[in-house]
Amino acid sequence: MTAAGRAVEAAQAALGAEHAAVYGYGVVGGHVEDTRAAEAREAYDAHRARRDALVRAVRDLGARPEAAAAAYALPFPVSDAASAVRLAAELESRLCGAYADLVRAASGALRGDAAAALREAAVRSARWRGGSVAFPGLAERA
Repeated sequence: MTAAGRAVEAAQAALGAEHAAVYGYGVVGGHVEDTRAAEAREAYDAHRARRDALVRAVRDLGARPEAAAAAYALPFPVSDAASAVRLAAELESRLCGAYADLVRAASGALRGDAAAALREAAVRSARWRGGSVAFPGLAERA
């Protein structure tokens, strides 16, 4: 696969992760405690903006952006505030992986944007989880 093909594939994967995060934060917002509701809304808005930027990036790479699914399977049942917080942390961790792959595959401004998105997801993950990991987004270091 060419470098351009790898960049498109990684951008589409990051876009898919953002679609899932937007959906997931809708679930988080419905269950999280009032003390963390603003944090959930802020993350939801940030992911919508990142999703929209990735749609443009995929188009700029000459590909057709994948549309969001009607629904996404959650990694576990979310029925209370504690499970909503776990879901938010999981969504951010998954985004770290997608953006780390995009950093590896992309170049130029897209690579810089992916690195910034990885950093933001890692910070949000640490806030939701209450702690961080040494190498967010790198499965071989987890």
